[in-house]
Amino acid sequence: MIFSETVRRYERLCEENDVPAETVMAYLVELSQRERYDLYVHFEEDMPAELADEFEKGMKRILNQEPMSHVLGYSWFYGYKMEVNPDVLIPRVETEELCAQILARMDEIFPDRDEIVTADVGTGSGAIAITVKLEEPKVTMTATDISEEALAVAKRNAAVNGADVEFLCGDMVKPLIEAGKKLDVLISNPPYIPREEQMERSVVDFEPHVALFGGEDGLKFYRQIFRDCRQVLKEKAFMAFEMGWDQREAMSALVESSLPEANYEILKDMNGKDRMLFVYFGCGNEEVCG
Repeated sequence: MIFSETVRRYERLCEENDVPAETVMAYLVELSQRERYDLYVHFEEDMPAELADEFEKGMKRILNQEPMSHVLGYSWFYGYKMEVNPDVLIPRVETEELCAQILARMDEIFPDRDEIVTADVGTGSGAIAITVKLEEPKVTMTATDISEEALAVAKRNAAVNGADVEFLCGDMVKPLIEAGKKLDVLISNPPYIPREEQMERSVVDFEPHVALFGGEDGLKFYRQIFRDCRQVLKEKAFMAFEMGWDQREAMSALVESSLPEANYEILKDMNGKDRMLFVYFGCGNEEVCG
């Protein structure tokens, strides 16, 4: 099996099976643990037998629409390696932008704090909680999830990446209320896909539905958090959420009706889509928005 011929063959198979062709090189880079340029230098050479065997087995699963991250057993997020499996949602690159915006807001709103008490609600793999904790040493991080299986994955990810995170099992904000937490920052990337929305088979068949679907209109879990958040937030605090790209109007109406005392903004991602909601308490827009 010559590298170049094998890659081209599987790229054709990907196109025939509705899988992005770039998945082939991405998978080969991860599997071989070699840089892309190094593979290209040796592109006309034989693929080592052990690598070829593992590559073909993995590509068979990928061609059956199984996510590459499940085949590998991990995904990269903000430069950190995160274990993933069918118990947790695979962290998306768009969510890295949410982390970056959270870190920027922390610097703007709490520049003189020695400690920023933070929680990630519905943590899944723990990617957001671990990243924010590692990127901002002032953060004291708690992460919650209703799934014991997801928390087991998140705990392993925290241990492997050396992140000091407290994990609590329970439904959304409830574990934080029960623990008597008072937060400066509440983060959540809750399930926000409407129940009837059509999705790719690689998502529906292989990722946990509890982490995907947010009721009839996708806003079920935002309602829960908005209802309970004042029980765990300090007077000066902010919340940060990922949201569906087409939920601006509905989300704005929900924030204004549920939290009329708050200021909020909806930010666009790198693709120009409305994907992040920030809600502020005890600080005006001029303080956080420039």
